[in-house]
Amino acid sequence: MTYNYYEQLNGYEHLKSLGIGYHFYQGRYTSAISEILDTDKKTILHIPNVNSGESLKDKYREVDIILDGIGEVVGTDPETGVISVKRPSDGKVLRVADLVNDDPRTRDRIVGYLRDMKTADDMDLIIALGMAKEGFDWPFCEHALTVGYRGSLTEIIQIIGRATRDSPNKTHAQFTNLIAQPDASDDAVKLSVNNMLKAITASLLMEQVLAPTFQFKTKLSDEDRAEAGEIKIRGFKTPSSQRVKDIVESDLNDLKATILQDSAMLRAMPGNVDAEVINRVLIPKIIQTKYPELSDTEVEEVRQHVVVDSVVRSSEIIERGDQRFIRMADQFVNIDDLHIDLIDSINPFQKAFEILSKSVTTKVLKVIQEAIESTRIKIDFEEAKILWPKIKLFTQQHEREPSLNSSDPLERRMAECVVWLKEEKRKQAAQNPN
Repeated sequence: MTYNYYEQLNGYEHLKSLGIGYHFYQGRYTSAISEILDTDKKTILHIPNVNSGESLKDKYREVDIILDGIGEVVGTDPETGVISVKRPSDGKVLRVADLVNDDPRTRDRIVGYLRDMKTADDMDLIIALGMAKEGFDWPFCEHALTVGYRGSLTEIIQIIGRATRDSPNKTHAQFTNLIAQPDASDDAVKLSVNNMLKAITASLLMEQVLAPTFQFKTKLSDEDRAEAGEIKIRGFKTPSSQRVKDIVESDLNDLKATILQDSAMLRAMPGNVDAEVINRVLIPKIIQTKYPELSDTEVEEVRQHVVVDSVVRSSEIIERGDQRFIRMADQFVNIDDLHIDLIDSINPFQKAFEILSKSVTTKVLKVIQEAIESTRIKIDFEEAKILWPKIKLFTQQHEREPSLNSSDPLERRMAECVVWLKEEKRKQAAQNPN
């Protein structure tokens, strides 16, 4: 069930590479935006939180400075809220969405427009604060430009995910983090950045960040069996209102990012707080703050979806015959026996951690994936000798190497053997460079 960025990009028709990088600035970030904001690219720009060091402490002024840097503001459509900005270089009028303005009427108009977009020409730039984009989907996005440090890898992954949808208008997607120049020597900065790049590149492969989407439903009895793509859970609450349905269907990833940025959650993450306290006390408080209009019942429904979705995505699902099992933390249970109380006993965000990365393609990701796997594989030379003729025959018959992600255990073992042999060859070359 593992589904990672390598497999995702490898299966896309249009999008073939993903860039993940950083850009340092000195002074105010608004003066550096123009260096990396390419208005020919469909872009989501996240300005920093008002409480962060990067913020100018006036989010509306920051938006105005960014718009003035792009060109002349021609006007705002009163029905949709779309801002028109004329670019001075060629007179092109860009369509901009301001999601920083939190006036309810203004926000509702532009969010409604974003949800109804059909073509790449409908929007050029979206300016948002944090992850507050109310769950719209914009597959045409080519560049996610984010100002300031982010609180967790999960948040970075969600931002990256905004640009990694396959679309005819792009072959490359880019995530750029604009951050203040660290007060350190160049060598120290390079070392730190290199470590960050390695960490996120490996994490893209190890985290199930693009795992298949499941429909979670209430299990009513032992005879109530899940259909394909479903997981049924005893004690699980079904959304009782349209608002809860909208949050679950569209805003779940943004809500997770909000939870992970919360100061109480950040203090709890290293294992300082019991998992049930996180799930049943901290998370509901954050949901209530983000969605104050929800009733206590609705908050509990949203909470259960957040926790269940997070736990399942970070767990391993194994099929044995006609049965499915799930490994959650140190527990291994039949999916048909899942109960909400069992899931609430697990920290849903225990894999989250901080960092950034570099430009990677499917070929690079595959190489890194093999490097990661080589540290886990246990094979001796005798087994490799037996498997090698089978590997050659498999490659001839299928015109490809065995896959590490195959559902066939023999093919997976042959793939592990290939990785092991490559690593052994690399070690021998390093020992005998001549």
